[in-house]
Amino acid sequence: MSGHIHPSAQIDPRAIIDPTAIIAADVKIGPWTLVGPHVELGEGCDIRSHVVLNGPTRIGKNNTIYQFSTVGEDTPDLKYKGEPTELIVGDDNIIREGVTIHRGTVQDQGKTVIGSDNLIMAYAHIGHDSVVGDHCILVNNASLAGHVVVGDWAILSGYSLVHQFCHIGAHSFSGFGCHISKDVPAYVTVSGSPAEAKTINVEGLKRRGFSAEAIAAIRRAYKIIYRHGLTVEEALAALQPLIDEQPTVGLMADSLKNSQRGIVR
Repeated sequence: MSGHIHPSAQIDPRAIIDPTAIIAADVKIGPWTLVGPHVELGEGCDIRSHVVLNGPTRIGKNNTIYQFSTVGEDTPDLKYKGEPTELIVGDDNIIREGVTIHRGTVQDQGKTVIGSDNLIMAYAHIGHDSVVGDHCILVNNASLAGHVVVGDWAILSGYSLVHQFCHIGAHSFSGFGCHISKDVPAYVTVSGSPAEAKTINVEGLKRRGFSAEAIAAIRRAYKIIYRHGLTVEEALAALQPLIDEQPTVGLMADSLKNSQRGIVR
């Protein structure tokens, strides 16, 4: 991989740029930032001071990364032996102060993936081989262990801790200081340590334009899963008429169907 720096990039002379880095048009890089080997920065990225970017890492367009963040570092997982794994980041993400995001391992897909339009707040951590969708929020000190999957529009409140291999469903919400060791279905709000399901994320769904009918159907689906004493298989069968009536419920059913760790109860 040979490097290239677009002539319109604004790079502080105190930054350190590896010769293999690829830096696109209109990128800004602040002082005392390190852009390491095999890092690719898309157009319009704004990398503040004292940031460390290591690779192989591909970062899309218009991402802002604040000071003291380390993005694309290798993982402390003891299985990792220096293999060439990667981090892939989409567009329009905001990565605040002190965030750590690690590359993947060959024991999984070999990559960590972050989507687009996410807000990753101060001191959050995204572990190796995790996959974060679009429009997610990780509030201060939220931490994902390795191999975690986070669906679109999920919100993890401050100090939420997510165990390895857990799936956090789309449009779900975790309360402050939540310890999550099982899968969280789509649309569900959890809180506590260990995490327990409380209700559906009504406010989030309203803000995203879900109709009153869709929200009512999701609420009914939640009651079928959590209030009727059904097994997962029984709940899936009971949900099918609701899915036929309101397809948005299908996302919740898929969370149950695909769960490997069991769902938060």
